[in-house]
Amino acid sequence: MSLVVIVVIVMLLGAIALMPGYTPRIKPGGNIQEGESIASLEKLTVGNSVQWVLIRSENTKNPILLFLHGGPGTSELTLNRKNTRPLEKYFTIVNWDQRGAGKSYAAIGDGSRMVMDQFVADTIELTQHLEDRFGKKKITLAGHSWGTTIGVLAVAKRPDLFNGYIGIGQMSDVAEGETISYEWTLNQAGLAKNVKDVKKLMEIGPPPFTGDWRAKFMSQRRILGKYGGEYYGSKVGAFGVVFNSLILSTEYTLMDRVNYFRGIFDSVKILFPQLLRVNLFGLVPELEVPVWFMSGRHDYEVPSVLSEKYFNALIAPSTELIWFEKSAHLPNTEERDLFNKILIDKILPAVMANQ
Repeated sequence: MSLVVIVVIVMLLGAIALMPGYTPRIKPGGNIQEGESIASLEKLTVGNSVQWVLIRSENTKNPILLFLHGGPGTSELTLNRKNTRPLEKYFTIVNWDQRGAGKSYAAIGDGSRMVMDQFVADTIELTQHLEDRFGKKKITLAGHSWGTTIGVLAVAKRPDLFNGYIGIGQMSDVAEGETISYEWTLNQAGLAKNVKDVKKLMEIGPPPFTGDWRAKFMSQRRILGKYGGEYYGSKVGAFGVVFNSLILSTEYTLMDRVNYFRGIFDSVKILFPQLLRVNLFGLVPELEVPVWFMSGRHDYEVPSVLSEKYFNALIAPSTELIWFEKSAHLPNTEERDLFNKILIDKILPAVMANQ
């Protein structure tokens, strides 16, 4: 390889590394009027830390739908950007990289605030900011996985701020869920007669994991993904789908992509022990807003059988459990069209009158 070619490659890589993140504008046309839409990737100060949000809508008068990603630390900004495109006509969609995740990775440096109570406070603060900014009395909150825990706790603490709650892969008794997840994975490996997976799971032992628990946790999740417990029908879990959205995203810089993975590993280490102590059956037996649970029938990462038990125990003005028969842990991705149709046809009319 000539020196000239090497220099060109280095220059191209340097240019890519320096490219800022951006989100494509929403072009006027049809019913989309100039000045009424928004496509904004911006940093805010939330809980005394810099954090990033992506806000997109064809009309800022639309009801606000705030997504709380899973993890801890697993940003879904780039994946949701693709998934929620059809919803931008009906909602103002806000995807938020929580402290320590993705574009907000640097906030993990404030270790004193990497506690669940702070994430709940951040959710409430961001909600109030959005309501003030867009002139709304209330917004709709959607949580996925880890995001369902801080979402439920935020709604329970400040029900006056919300007109509805959507739980996607809803957590409840986290420790029990981990036990169910491990037992299901071990059973699937046995049924598949995969001696290697069975041996590895037996070596790990059932939760709660001890010693290098994070490595054991990640190993169990990797094996679970092989049997469709994370992404239905996939032998590699959701990694391929998430990776593609991450690589193709314009919202993330090269460093953001690196921080995406750092955020997962570091946030899990800090926050998962806290999460294991959460039991929403006791902490939040009642919510004062309409509730929808979106559950993948085959979810064994956050076992949907346990989500159903929590749903049946939860008291709220109105509740609905919606099953996704061809999904596991990511029904909003695995059956995206059905998920979006439910939000437009069922949830939108319910929140329109109270925004």
